[in-house]
Amino acid sequence: MSRAVPTIDDIQLDPVLAIRQRTRARLAATPVAGLAGDVQQRLGRASHEVELRGLIHGEDALDKLDTLQDKVVSGEEVDFTADITTALEIAKMVVVEAEFEELAGHPNRFEYRIVLRESPPLPEPASLAPFGGLEGFDTGFDMDALGDVLGDISDLAGDLQGAMDMLGDVLSGLEALAGLASLDAGNPLQPMQDQAGSLGDTGAGAGEASAGLRGLTEGS
Repeated sequence: MSRAVPTIDDIQLDPVLAIRQRTRARLAATPVAGLAGDVQQRLGRASHEVELRGLIHGEDALDKLDTLQDKVVSGEEVDFTADITTALEIAKMVVVEAEFEELAGHPNRFEYRIVLRESPPLPEPASLAPFGGLEGFDTGFDMDALGDVLGDISDLAGDLQGAMDMLGDVLSGLEALAGLASLDAGNPLQPMQDQAGSLGDTGAGAGEASAGLRGLTEGS
């Protein structure tokens, strides 16, 4: 079976003097009391890396050198094929390091060292949905019951507003009665008027107004 020529995109690297492939596991060493050694927890693996050493020569050596250097500078992903990566199922790689050397007395001949690293595609973004996308999951909470609770709260708020309006009408009536009192005989409703005014100035609630009126009536 013929050997596949190592290729970066459409650039064939031949002859290649040496190819080295490296894969590193990500491990977290965790000490455990009473255990001789550490527990090794696997955290996946690092990207595959491939190092190439070879020669560029011939009439098109300068053009091939320019193309390779452009790929190194751009940092864009490239396709890489070689026998050594057949079983790794690498989709894309990037050139992370490159060295080129030209020797005196050898025109159109360049030695190179290129390091490529796997660049896997990113996973699909998580979708935004209620309860973290747990559609169909029984949370034990009846969403329809929430509507009933909100309706009850709205009714209570309406009742409270009605009570406050009624209290305002009572206070207005007291002020009107006080205005009809004789100035010479004094104002018999003056204490109630003062109490009502103080409640209005301080923004007292319905409970405080009721307590103040009850105190006046009990003391009369």
